[in-house]
Amino acid sequence: MESSEGFLTEQQREMLDIAPQNVEVLSSSPKSPTLKSPGAKSSSSFLLSEHHVKAPGGGKASTAGIAVRHVRRSHSGKHIRVKKDGAGGKGTWGKLLDTDGESHLDKNDPNYDSGEEPYELVGTAVSDPLDDYKKSVVSIIEEYFSTGDVELAASDLKELGSTEYHPYFIKRLVSMAMDRHDKEKEMTSVLLSTLYADVINPTQISQGFFMLVESADDLAVDIPDTVDILALFIARAVVDDILPPAFIARARKTLPESSKGIQVLQTAEKSYLSAPHHAELVERRWGGSTQFTVEDVKKRIADLLREYVESGDIVEACRCIRQLEVPFFYHEVVKRALVLAMEMQSAEPLILKLLKEAAEEGLISSSQMVKGFSRMAESIDDLSLDIPSAKTLFQLIVRRAIAEGWLDASFLKASGDDGQANGPDDEKVKQYKKQIVNIIHEYFLSDDIPELIRSLEDLGAPEYNPIFLKKLITLAMDRKNKEKEMASVLLSALHIEIFSSEDIVNGFVMLLESAEDTALDILDASNELALFLARAVIDDVLAPLNLEEISNKLPPNCSSGAETVCTAQSLLSARHAGERILRCWGGGTGWAVEDAKDKIQKLLEEFESSGVLSEACQCIRDLGMPFFNHEVVKKALVMAMEKKNDRMLDLLQACFNEGLITTNQMTKGFGRIKDGLEDLALDIPNARDKFTFYLEYAKERGWLLPSFGLPDAS
Repeated sequence: MESSEGFLTEQQREMLDIAPQNVEVLSSSPKSPTLKSPGAKSSSSFLLSEHHVKAPGGGKASTAGIAVRHVRRSHSGKHIRVKKDGAGGKGTWGKLLDTDGESHLDKNDPNYDSGEEPYELVGTAVSDPLDDYKKSVVSIIEEYFSTGDVELAASDLKELGSTEYHPYFIKRLVSMAMDRHDKEKEMTSVLLSTLYADVINPTQISQGFFMLVESADDLAVDIPDTVDILALFIARAVVDDILPPAFIARARKTLPESSKGIQVLQTAEKSYLSAPHHAELVERRWGGSTQFTVEDVKKRIADLLREYVESGDIVEACRCIRQLEVPFFYHEVVKRALVLAMEMQSAEPLILKLLKEAAEEGLISSSQMVKGFSRMAESIDDLSLDIPSAKTLFQLIVRRAIAEGWLDASFLKASGDDGQANGPDDEKVKQYKKQIVNIIHEYFLSDDIPELIRSLEDLGAPEYNPIFLKKLITLAMDRKNKEKEMASVLLSALHIEIFSSEDIVNGFVMLLESAEDTALDILDASNELALFLARAVIDDVLAPLNLEEISNKLPPNCSSGAETVCTAQSLLSARHAGERILRCWGGGTGWAVEDAKDKIQKLLEEFESSGVLSEACQCIRDLGMPFFNHEVVKKALVMAMEKKNDRMLDLLQACFNEGLITTNQMTKGFGRIKDGLEDLALDIPNARDKFTFYLEYAKERGWLLPSFGLPDAS
């Protein structure tokens, strides 16, 4: 057997040779320990062991300072230094192949064995139905915010299935809307009301909102005003009857007091649901509309035209018109541009240049251009009051536009300037329309229903009552919610006073027949008409069966009108339809006729017990229904007969003195008593005598005209 030195490399031999010298140097150092000391032995052994050299003379190399992973204990109890990767040391096989680079298996090698490949764990994604559902609803919500199509969103959610996950849809929908504009917040509330009960059951609605409240702290990290926005969503859900008021109390019990969820519930309850007129305030907080209103679009058009006149940048003006994204409403751009050109004659060249450019680019279509000029022609008389030369200027602009080719010559025929004479009936209708437009405008300013009724009676054309109804609602739809509410209130008064049910039906038929033309002027004409129809039913102006009658009277090609009737029927069949439709425009009385009668009865009974005239007059004033004060007169007279005292006459006198009840309303009230005197006598035997006394009393004090008399006692 060869000496063990044969296993040493040249470098190791050199180290072995110099080791004794190093020992001597170390031993001669005054600060170094002697060889006999344990420290010396450790030092020399350490130097050797660092080079993996066995100590000469069979000395045992100390394990001190050697990393644990390089040391193992053999079966003999000895420490064995194992080289990395098992390459050396006593009792080891060493490395099979020692190369500088890493070894790789070659699959093309004939001796290749796939079992030698290192094992690799590959993770396989497990499909989670809830995760899939969440991803799907995000796309549905994004599409809804983009299109505003409620029916499509409801249909997509139904097709998605997984109804057990609907609370997550509620949470995702609201949380996405919270980080967007008021438009998307309003759209969210509208969608939730639509989905309620039909697609998502009430329990799931509550669960979804609870999940939102529970995660309020997390939402607040990204949305600073989470508390206020989420509180408003909860208040809106309560107002819309999709979330029970008890939800707040139940949720409060399960949340920690320090959480933002508690703050959300407190804000919803104290700041919104406890405020006076909270329903109206909450519903209008985000604008009450899922789209731009007509007024918003008109304002944007006016702004871009003024900016164009100042800058003269026609490219920027066309871009702004295109950004409006209402090509069906560009006739309003034409009309307002023409008005501006007449008001500022210095700006006329710029305005006409813009209209010509927009027409040649196809930005404003030929039909929209004609429509804009036609609307200008219809209102030229009113404009002439402010601009005396308006008619002349307009005619010059028309001739120039036709000559330059950007206004179709058909406009002259449509406007009646083609030289053809109109028949006498057409002229009469045209004159009637002009007169009622002035009457309606005056009503919108004064809110004086008795004056409007007198004006209509003075016209003496009851056969045109349907035309009046059509014009009233058309003008109201192009205005704010206040005027829409006033129009519905006026319809109730007209139905009681001078309009028959047939007039109302025929008026709505005329409206629906021209619905497509109306939609050119009014963005959401179909839905507005459906609300007017539904409101008329709630106010007892129309009977539910009248909707079928209206639908049957429509021509076969009037599909949009039939759809509007169906929409109205759907609104009426919804949960809490009466209350919702009554406040659909957020103002006015908000009461049906029966509600008003009940309030009148209660205030008269309260006056009978208290005798406080000022309070009773204020209550009558608070009704906000001056056209219905004849009901106050009638009920007061009946109560006076029943109670056998004249206190009610004092109330009528006070109301007459204040102008609260007019002579016209007094006459109507006494007239209704006169018409029902025979029936009244069945309950009050001396009703005729009492009425005679009240009649003379009223004439003496000027409540009634002297010509008002008793019916014949036949």
